[in-house]
Amino acid sequence: MTDTPAALWTRLEAIAFPTLAQLFAAPDRLAHYATTLDLPGGPIRFDWSKTHLHPEAEAILALVAEAQGFAEKRRQLFDGDLINNTEGRAAEHTAQRGVGAPASVVEAEALHERMQGLVEAIHEGVFGEIRSLIHIGIGGSALGPALAIDALTRDGARVAVHVVSNIDGCALEAAMKACDPATTMIALASKTFTTTETMTNAASALDWLRAGGVEDPYGRVIALTAAPDKAVEWGVDDTRVLPFAESVGGRYSLWSSIGFPIALALGYDGFTEFLAGAAAIDLHFLETPIASNVVVRAAFADLIYTQALRCQTRAVFAYDERLALLPDYLQQLEMESNGKSVMADGTPLTRPSAPVTWGGVGTDAQHAVFQLLHQGTHLIPVDFLAVKIPGHDLDPLHHKILLSNCFAQGAALMAGKASDDGARAYPGNRPSATMLVDDLNPASLGALIAFHEHRTFVSAAMLGINPFDQFGVELGKAIAKQIDAGGGEGFDPSTEALLASAAIG
Repeated sequence: MTDTPAALWTRLEAIAFPTLAQLFAAPDRLAHYATTLDLPGGPIRFDWSKTHLHPEAEAILALVAEAQGFAEKRRQLFDGDLINNTEGRAAEHTAQRGVGAPASVVEAEALHERMQGLVEAIHEGVFGEIRSLIHIGIGGSALGPALAIDALTRDGARVAVHVVSNIDGCALEAAMKACDPATTMIALASKTFTTTETMTNAASALDWLRAGGVEDPYGRVIALTAAPDKAVEWGVDDTRVLPFAESVGGRYSLWSSIGFPIALALGYDGFTEFLAGAAAIDLHFLETPIASNVVVRAAFADLIYTQALRCQTRAVFAYDERLALLPDYLQQLEMESNGKSVMADGTPLTRPSAPVTWGGVGTDAQHAVFQLLHQGTHLIPVDFLAVKIPGHDLDPLHHKILLSNCFAQGAALMAGKASDDGARAYPGNRPSATMLVDDLNPASLGALIAFHEHRTFVSAAMLGINPFDQFGVELGKAIAKQIDAGGGEGFDPSTEALLASAAIG
C-alpha cells in the first residue's frame, strides 16, 4: 500500500483500538504518556495516558506527518517563511517570544521596548493619575488579553483593565460605569484599525471622556495596530501608537503590542515572564523528537478522535476559576484556525477538520454537562486543567475538594461502572487528558497558551490545511456592512422579514 496521506488515514481508521483498561495493561504506559516539563513558571505535567494513543496508531501518525512534510512546515513556521500561503505572509508569533527568524526577533524586541517605555511612563504618572484602562478590541484582540488579565490579576493590578469586545452597548457601558473618566485611558486594539465593532466602541468611549470633562480625549488613547498610519490619521498621536508586524495574526497576537493591557496590569516584568514561558514551549516543540514531544502527542490524540473515531467535539474543563476564560480562548484558536473545508493548495478537504471546542469550569460543569460525558451516546475526549497551588487564602479544604473532583472525573470516565440497572451503568472507556500546573503565574500561563497554539498547528499540518487565514468570518461581516449602508434588500424572505420587524433594513 502506498504511504499517501489518504492511504495512511485509511490504515488509522482500520485499527481496532484497545480499551483504555487494556492499554493500561502495558507496564510502561504511564511513564511513556505522562511527561513533566520543567518550565520557567514551574513544572507542568502533561498526562495523555488516559487517551487511546498507542504504538500502532502513533507509528501511522508519524508516517502521516512525514508524508505531509510536517518537519518542513515546522521549520517554515519558525524561519518566518510564507507559510500563510493564501494571504502571502509568514506567521511570526513565535518571533514575538524570541524564537524565530533573527531579523523578526530583533524587530519584535524593538517594538516591545517601545511598549515598555509607554507602560512605564503610565506607571510613573506621565499621563497623570491613571487607575483604569478600557481595552477595546474583538476576537484575537480581546480574547487573549481578557484571559491573561482575568487569570493573573485577581489579587490586584497596577492598573485595572476592563476588556470590551461586543458591539452591544451594554458591554461598553458596564466598563464605563466601573471607571472614572478623569483617571482612565483607552486602548484601541485593531490590526487594520478599521474593525467596525472596535471603531464604533472607540467613538462612544471618546464621547464618554468628553462628557466626563477630559479636555483632550484623544490624548488618552493608545493604539495597538499593524496599521499605524491609519491610527494617526484617526487622531492618535504617533507617540501613543504601538505597532506590531503584519505577520502576527489576530488570534496569535497577545504576545505583541496587543499584550499592552497585560503589561500595564502586571507590570512589564510580568509580561516578560509571560513571553519566557511561551518561548520555553517553542523550544520544546521545535527541538524535541516526535516520540517524546508533548505538543505532537496531544495533536496525535486529537487526530485519533477526529479522524479514526469521528468525534465531532472536544471538551475543555478548567478546574481553577482563574482559567475560566480559557475555553473561550481555545474556541477561537482552534475553530478559527482549523475550521476549514479546503487544503492549503485549494483542493477540497475530504476529511473532518477541527472538532467543535467547548467547555467550562469545574466543579460547576459537573452539575451541568457531565451527565452526557459519562452516559451519553457521544464519545467526547476531555481535557482537564488544574493547578496545584490555589489562587486563594481560604481553608485548604476548598482546593482539596476541587482537585479531588478533577482527578475523580478522569478516573470515572475511563473506568466506568457496570450495573444491571441501565440508568445506573457507566460504560467507561471514555478518554481524557490532564494538564497539572504547579503554580499559575505569567510564565506558566504563557506556556499553556503556546502549547495549545502549536498543538493546533500540528493538526493543521497533518491535514494539509492553512491554520493562519480565516476567510470564513468575512461573508457575514460584508453582508452586515451592506445592511448598515442601506442595502438590506434581495435577501431570503426570513431575513427580509427580520430586517423589517427590527426596522433596520
